[in-house]
Amino acid sequence: MNAPLVQAQGLNVRYGRKTAVDDLSFSIAPGRVVGLLGHNGAGKTSLMKALVGLLPCDGSLSVLGLQPRRQRVQMLESVCYIPDVAILPRWARVSQLITLMQGLHPRFDAARAETLLRRTSVRLDDKVKALSKGMVVQLHLALIAAIDAQLMILDEPTLGLDVLSRKSFYEMLIDEWCDGRRSVLISTHQVEEIETLLSDVMMLNEGKLVLHISLEDMEQRFVALSHDAAQADAMAAAHPLLRYRTAGGAAALFDGAPPPEVQALGHRVRPSLVDLFVALTRAPEINRTQF
Repeated sequence: MNAPLVQAQGLNVRYGRKTAVDDLSFSIAPGRVVGLLGHNGAGKTSLMKALVGLLPCDGSLSVLGLQPRRQRVQMLESVCYIPDVAILPRWARVSQLITLMQGLHPRFDAARAETLLRRTSVRLDDKVKALSKGMVVQLHLALIAAIDAQLMILDEPTLGLDVLSRKSFYEMLIDEWCDGRRSVLISTHQVEEIETLLSDVMMLNEGKLVLHISLEDMEQRFVALSHDAAQADAMAAAHPLLRYRTAGGAAALFDGAPPPEVQALGHRVRPSLVDLFVALTRAPEINRTQF
């Protein structure tokens, strides 16, 4: 079995007295597309910055077998990072950025970048300031994906883009970069759009890791039962993680299979990542007032 690309044990990130990342232990294997989910302030960006050596941390953290703070230059030869506020120089032409990347990064492939840009409407002689926000994001991905790296870390990469631009971004990412050995860690609030792209999900709530699971195992572990209104009280008595409304009526989400007599009250449906996210990260007052 291949060694994990990321290995964390008891990881903490603090800002003074505030703990942003609280005792996280996890690993990311090669060839995975991992969704990092959490509300604003849950610790997603702090975790990503720690992974690329931008923030100090306590505990054990290894990225590609290296320590991000002490061996950052060496690590970044094989790790790509697009932060939530990614800025390209507005005065530059696309061709100039490609030349710049050639001089900056030893594993950057200019021909590869030009090939990726042919998938977009961005031209080599375009200036960044003349591009739409969606085109700038596609340009940024093309530049980053032309690096022969093993791990890509994306923090809200499509924030503020329209649905077509987001779709184009993720199509390029999956088609042109994911190859079964590289891994991607994506933080996003557009859960529904990326669920079909993911192999794994990590959920943070107030700095703590509340779930880290493959989507295949998620569908086996968590059981959602659709039921009619007459069965609502009986479902509530079985203490589900979440009760929620659906187009066909109502459903209840359980961690593990409920007793057979409860399962008989409804029929099993596929639990969505959004519903599971709500169940595991919602505020206590929502727990009391969901129905």
